[in-house]
Parts: sequence; structure tokens; C-alpha cells
Amino acid sequence: MPLMNIFEPLFLLLVLVTIVTLITAAVFALRGKFARSGRMLRRLGIGAGVYFAIVISVSIFNPQRVYHVGDTQCFDDWCIEVVGAQWTGAPTTGHYEVTLCLSNRGRRVPMGEKGTVVYLLDAQGRRYDPLPDKTSGPFDTILQPGESINVTRQFDVPRDSPNLDLIYAHQGGFPIGWFIITEGGWFQKPPIVRLTSNQ
Repeated sequence: MPLMNIFEPLFLLLVLVTIVTLITAAVFALRGKFARSGRMLRRLGIGAGVYFAIVISVSIFNPQRVYHVGDTQCFDDWCIEVVGAQWTGAPTTGHYEVTLCLSNRGRRVPMGEKGTVVYLLDAQGRRYDPLPDKTSGPFDTILQPGESINVTRQFDVPRDSPNLDLIYAHQGGFPIGWFIITEGGWFQKPPIVRLTSNQ
């Protein structure tokens, strides 16, 4: 189970340093010390450029992460885990059903995750979105500390589809993954959960 990414607190520290630097540079500028203010801003710009170069380089060369049923993906204290996957219905026209466990591993703060989407990919890269089902439970349910719930998603997938993988992703909102060395950032393929392997 992935714990807190060590680069998350580093990013928060860099944000704090950036804010302090900008305020300090502004104070120097207001006092007429433009040269000193300019030096601080140049150093800040160089540091930001180096940081983003590292983030992009890691996202390019870091391999795609592969999870399996029972593995947990956590984002802060909100976690998602595939706990079951099976074919349902008739042998030729059934659906593929995935059961996911959503949990809040935090101890104090209720949490939910907005913009969460899941879909399946087969070996040919064909995408299968979940079928509409208002009874299957929303992903943005607010979970109390230590609470967990199961939700299900069904997919209309041909039975002979090889190598089905589930993708968990965020859509909309602030792209925080662009600023932290983490899974699925920049040019990196999103992590997958390997469901079947029919070769």
C-alpha cells in the first residue's frame, strides 16, 4: 500500500519558501532595493525551473505502476482498492463487475474525493466506461476517519477481451500531480489495476 509520497511534504515546503521569497522580494522592492529584489526573484525562477525539470524527467522515465486486486492506492488519506472483479449475467452477454473499497485512513478529518473516475482498458487500448447506475454508490461520499464503504461498477465488455485493466483517475479540479513527483504525473501513464490476463 503506498504511503504518503515523500515529495508531497517537500512540495508544501517549497510552496512555503516561494511565498516567503515573494513577500520578501516585494518588501525590498517597496524599500527601493530593486537589485536585491531582482536577485531573489531570479534565484526563485532558477530554482522553480530546476524543480519542474526534475518533475518532468521523473514522469518521463518512471515506469507505469501496476497494481493487482487487493492492492490499495492512497491519495493523502483517501484510499481506493479493488476487492473483487467478476463476470455477471449470461455467458455471452454479461457484464464485467468491479467492486471497489473506498476508505479514509485518517484519524481526524472526514474526507471525500471529487472528480474520481474509473474505466477499463483492454490489450488493444479500447476504453470501457462504467454503465450508469445510481444505486452503485458515488465516489465522492464523505467518509469519517477510519470509515470504509464498498461501491460497484459494471462495464459492458466483450467476453473475449484480453488483459482487462482498471484505471483510476481524477478529472477536473486543480492538476496537483503536475507539481509533485507522483504516479500519473505529466507524461507518465496512469497506474493500472491488472484484472485479467487472457493471452
